[in-house]
Amino acid sequence: MTQHAELVRAYHQRTKHRLDRYAPGPETLDWDAQPNPFRSYEGCRRIPLSLGAELLETSFGALYDDGSVEPRALSLASIGTLLQLALGLSAWKESGPDRWAVRCNPSSGNLHPTEAYLVARGVPGLDDGLYHYLSRDHVLEQRARFPRGGNEEVQPRLWIGLTSIHWREAWKYGERAFRYCQLDIGHVLGSLRYAAAALGFSATIVPGLSGSRLAAVLGTDRPGDFAGVEREDADVLIAVEPGRGSRFVDEIRVDLSEALAATAVDWAGHANLLDPRPLYRWPIIDSVSAATSERGKPPVSLAAPSYPRRIQHSSEPAANLILNRRSAQRFDPKFSMDAATLFQMLDALLARDMPPWDILSEAPHLHPVIFVHRVDGLDRGLYVLPRHQKAEAALRESLSPGFSWRKPEAAPAHLPLFGLTSADCRWVARTTSCHQAIAGDSCFSLGMLAEFDASIARDPWCYRQLHWEAGLLGHVLYLEAEAAGLRGTGIGCFFDDAFHDLLGLSGTAFQSLYHFTVGRPLGDDRISTSPPYPGRSAGDSLEPMT
Repeated sequence: MTQHAELVRAYHQRTKHRLDRYAPGPETLDWDAQPNPFRSYEGCRRIPLSLGAELLETSFGALYDDGSVEPRALSLASIGTLLQLALGLSAWKESGPDRWAVRCNPSSGNLHPTEAYLVARGVPGLDDGLYHYLSRDHVLEQRARFPRGGNEEVQPRLWIGLTSIHWREAWKYGERAFRYCQLDIGHVLGSLRYAAAALGFSATIVPGLSGSRLAAVLGTDRPGDFAGVEREDADVLIAVEPGRGSRFVDEIRVDLSEALAATAVDWAGHANLLDPRPLYRWPIIDSVSAATSERGKPPVSLAAPSYPRRIQHSSEPAANLILNRRSAQRFDPKFSMDAATLFQMLDALLARDMPPWDILSEAPHLHPVIFVHRVDGLDRGLYVLPRHQKAEAALRESLSPGFSWRKPEAAPAHLPLFGLTSADCRWVARTTSCHQAIAGDSCFSLGMLAEFDASIARDPWCYRQLHWEAGLLGHVLYLEAEAAGLRGTGIGCFFDDAFHDLLGLSGTAFQSLYHFTVGRPLGDDRISTSPPYPGRSAGDSLEPMT
């Protein structure tokens, strides 16, 4: 375990961007030879899914109101809506000769390394078995069947497994790609949890599954099915069911996972080749993946929150916000947002026993440091949001002793927001985010400080979990920005230690894992938009549970 922890630390240091150099990556990119963004399996039976998101009337505010959404039945139709909102296409974009898809789950560089698999049992209209979701066509590809004994009746159950194809990110980002793949897993956890809540479903990570056992469940360890093509790294399994709280999350731990893998029959399909001419190899990615694949310690339980339940007043249909979410490419540098909107966004980042945070069921380990640029009613400057009380004490001790730690008078009493220093930070935010204008032209931007040393020492696997939490934080900001009539953008390129130096941090007790920015977007008339699934309309209506 110590050896794995040291490898994780070495990887993290090696893949930092610095002011005088970037992390090791490709020297050139051939955009015409970009890897195929869609994995498919040749020789599989395909099951079309309906497009039911437009039929959902669940408001965005209702997602935070426990028990207000009547659960739908777990059926082929509701699964179609779940996948459409969580992982489906939301539009096609075109500019000149280029055409690309936009998905409901954001991705670093829009490269989408994450693949999704379904394990279904007892779902009406769907054989018990393993399926791959092909978002391009909104279909399920049946990879294997699970035989059911005699007249056995099984309550409908569904698990969704997520894997990463590291090469999709490494093609562009080199050795830093493993970080981005894990951030993308965090975004998918967020998109999946919001989509499940819109249907009245729960979604919970299944604990105790090692990477190797999960690979056996998802069939990604079958060498013949991946001969000559890019392999997938098994990341996480999520239990999904109607209603609040998972009753069967523990039923697919070690024993059941081995049983499913052993009893699967009628395997079908060979994975497609995504990149016929890879120009580079980054073996350090495989090394850090192996070092973090086996979970050694149980999760740190989520403590009962000491702040009020979240009140979200947005009556906008959740599906509209999810389907229209985009990453802003440019911001209006003259626009100011109001402080009340910022406080509501930051309040949404506090971990509560409600969507989307209940998908993790673990105490928070990341804490945003916020550059406030243009917020009416709040001074420009640097702020911090410790997301639990012990973190506040640790951050006070670790950050620069010159910081003031004053609470903004206008902030809600329960919001743990502290002003560190008043200053115009636009240039600093831009510089630390790899000189990107979006970090300074927005209303605010932030970096996410992770409790790094303690987490990695406890379990090297936590390196993945820290990035998942960062991606989930980013996804909350994406949707909160949309609900406020604004737009967000995730920033994976930043100068790690330059940001730490700005805060007076030394050592690696805290490390920044992800940056994000929010403001009013500026459009680009050169880019045209077309429907995600041309010629297809809303599918079957969704029947409530009986």
